[in-house]
Amino acid sequence: MARTKSQFVCQQCGYSQSQWSGRCPECNAWNSLVETALQVQSSKLKVQNEGRIFKLSDIKIDEAGRVKTGETELDNVLGGGMVAGMVVLVAGEPGIGKSTLMTQVALNSYGAVLYVCGEESAAQVAIRVKRLSGSTSPSRPPSPKIGEGKGEVFLFESNDVDEVVQKFEGEKPGLVIVDSIQTLTTADLAGTAGSVGQVRECAQRLTAVAKRAGIPIFIVGHVTKEGNIAGPRVLEHIVDTVVWFEGERGQPLRLVRTVKNRFGGTDEVGVFEMTDKGLVGVTDPSRMLLSERVEEVPGSVVSVVMEGKRPILAEIQALAVPTQSPVPRRVATGIDYARMQTLVAVLTARAGLRLESHDIYVNVTGGIRLADRGVDCIGFFEPESIGEDRGGGRGRTSG
Repeated sequence: MARTKSQFVCQQCGYSQSQWSGRCPECNAWNSLVETALQVQSSKLKVQNEGRIFKLSDIKIDEAGRVKTGETELDNVLGGGMVAGMVVLVAGEPGIGKSTLMTQVALNSYGAVLYVCGEESAAQVAIRVKRLSGSTSPSRPPSPKIGEGKGEVFLFESNDVDEVVQKFEGEKPGLVIVDSIQTLTTADLAGTAGSVGQVRECAQRLTAVAKRAGIPIFIVGHVTKEGNIAGPRVLEHIVDTVVWFEGERGQPLRLVRTVKNRFGGTDEVGVFEMTDKGLVGVTDPSRMLLSERVEEVPGSVVSVVMEGKRPILAEIQALAVPTQSPVPRRVATGIDYARMQTLVAVLTARAGLRLESHDIYVNVTGGIRLADRGVDCIGFFEPESIGEDRGGGRGRTSG
């Protein structure tokens, strides 16, 4: 197979050259040169159908034609289920439950599922299936004809995206799950697995075949240590929907929310509980969040916050202690750090609290992250232990 010609293109100014360098000679941006395929010579990527023009009034939209994933919370997040040709990127920290959720979707699917094992072997996936289902025979051996099995899961071990595309088009499964996109490569590019060029090219090829065949596909993606989706934000522009996993490893609660959704809204949140049998949908997350709360403790308050369209009772804990350090510590867990700094400044300037000599710690229990601004006006601090207000009196102060 002939190799594809490629150039290293700057993602900031569009400058291109034949070799990689750490700094763009044109705009002086660092680490912006990305290997990009210019001419695909692979016979596997020949155009199957010529472009067509559709009249808008002739296009029929079937909203009832969504396919359920078998997980009610995930269906709600996706806008009611999967759409034909829908490409969903599932991102989250390692160990948060991405592969577990995708395995449950595969087991609950009504059609044949092609599960691409990029990170794990088929035996490792089978062990997880056995743990989730409690069955002694988690899966039958893969059949040469994927379409013959209804409700079957077929495990395909491969790191070559062209092999995945070939199997995709030849077997026509009902659903494809790729775990994960950072492990796939194409021989048309010289970059290693997980590089920006490889990730983008592999995602584009999978998206193209999904649209052409009308088959939904879930793509599992990694995140960087900064918490961003690895292999760049351009990956978010390629797919139709971005599903984000939130939660802490030591906590059972998991939140699934959509950052982007071309087939629905982004105002819905799915709530799961991680158990030894996998992820279980939670209809009343407030009970779980407040199950271990100790009442009548200073610095602890319960607030009603909106997560999507669902009201949730969440406990917010705050602590202010004197410090001898010239630069007091500010620690925020579960809320935006910059927002907490703003609230501290408001309390200092408007409420007369002398917070410049105190370390401040704010935590949201349960491992969830709150974006609702309604928690800003909750009382956190006891002025008796911090300082006087402007009027010289003492008492509880609200933020």
